[in-house]
Amino acid sequence: MTQIGNLKTAALEKSSHLEYFKIAVSVDCVIFGYEEKELKVLLIKSDLKEFASLYSLLGDLVRPDEDLDEASYRILKERTDLDDVYLQQVHTFGAVKRHPSGRVVSTAYYSLININSHKLKIDNNDLHWHPVQTIGKLAFDHKEILNTCLEHLRGQIEEHPVVHNLLNEKFSLRELQELYEAILATTLDRRNFRKKITIKKWLVDLNEMEDNVSHRPGKLYRFNKKHLK
Repeated sequence: MTQIGNLKTAALEKSSHLEYFKIAVSVDCVIFGYEEKELKVLLIKSDLKEFASLYSLLGDLVRPDEDLDEASYRILKERTDLDDVYLQQVHTFGAVKRHPSGRVVSTAYYSLININSHKLKIDNNDLHWHPVQTIGKLAFDHKEILNTCLEHLRGQIEEHPVVHNLLNEKFSLRELQELYEAILATTLDRRNFRKKITIKKWLVDLNEMEDNVSHRPGKLYRFNKKHLK
């Protein structure tokens, strides 16, 4: 049986490890969108002198009175005015010198949104969409965070229809393949792609055809809502 008398108090634990209780916590939001056949991510100009002229992800410190999830939604709202986005926790980054102000441990969240149906507050530190494939150096370790979330996304699209947030409600198989190619940064065989998608039974044939297109019209589909749950 545990001896209560041998237990230390929380106050004693803190007083004997003061340096451990001086580590800051932050969150970084990786918001992916899709436009003009390119996978894009929301970036903002860094407001730190050490990273002058560099872009960063949407992030900030977690307040003493909020948890991680609350902080991620607050920061996204403050930076973009978006409040109808689902954020998923991906990974935590804790390199000792990742922040010039001191020890900061950051948890990354990511989301996929339809650029055309979400209006951003674009008056904040040059906030805008950047093609993922053209992004160079970012502030902090944000390039590593971005790459980690991108690999997470690439893994998810193989098993789950998460890309539905990036497309219009109705789409052709050609448009769906172009989206997959943008995310995976590779060209896919048309026949193999359609076979794999058909096997998964994610799509519903709408018995409609594309219109006002410069190529041969294709059939239109939507995602089966039971798989989106």
